[in-house]
Amino acid sequence: MESLDQLISALNRLPGIGVKSAQRLAFHIISMGDDEAASLANAITDAKAKVHYCPVCGNYTENELCSVCADAKRRPDTICVVESARDVIFMERIHEFGGRYHVLGGVLSPMDGIGPDQLRIKELIERAEKDEVREVIIATNPDVEGEATASYLAKLLKPLGVRVSRIAHGIPIGGNLEYVDEITLSKSIENRREM
Repeated sequence: MESLDQLISALNRLPGIGVKSAQRLAFHIISMGDDEAASLANAITDAKAKVHYCPVCGNYTENELCSVCADAKRRPDTICVVESARDVIFMERIHEFGGRYHVLGGVLSPMDGIGPDQLRIKELIERAEKDEVREVIIATNPDVEGEATASYLAKLLKPLGVRVSRIAHGIPIGGNLEYVDEITLSKSIENRREM
């Protein structure tokens, strides 16, 4: 069944979807009613046609500006730098950050051929220079590429007189020391705070 194989193959190319999950999804989709399947197909086509990157921060939006950039109540002097537009959604869930965002579109990864020119670093520097930014919070992932990207950004931003901070990393609440890796434990000691 060529059509079913093509559907499984297409679903398998999605991140986090293995062959078995792709098969399960494909069988579910072909067992849907015509209206339900058409609705799913239309939702995909509609989102692909309407959703684009915000020209200021790189977040997802259907409007000219994303909801964060368009919100006059958000502090323009504080920017949180994240790797992807998905990260903005995660950061917004905590309702703690009242500034603006800047989506890099990835992290530095020389092994994968990703250098500063492939990321939205130039745009970040321009924003920091012209928008009177006082602080940039770097919220890249605590892996090798995320740490390298954070260090690179700090070197570029500090000469501009911008305070550069990094989100803390360490042991999660409810975590158990015996299950924590050495790097996480080291970061938790390094990022300790006074009580």
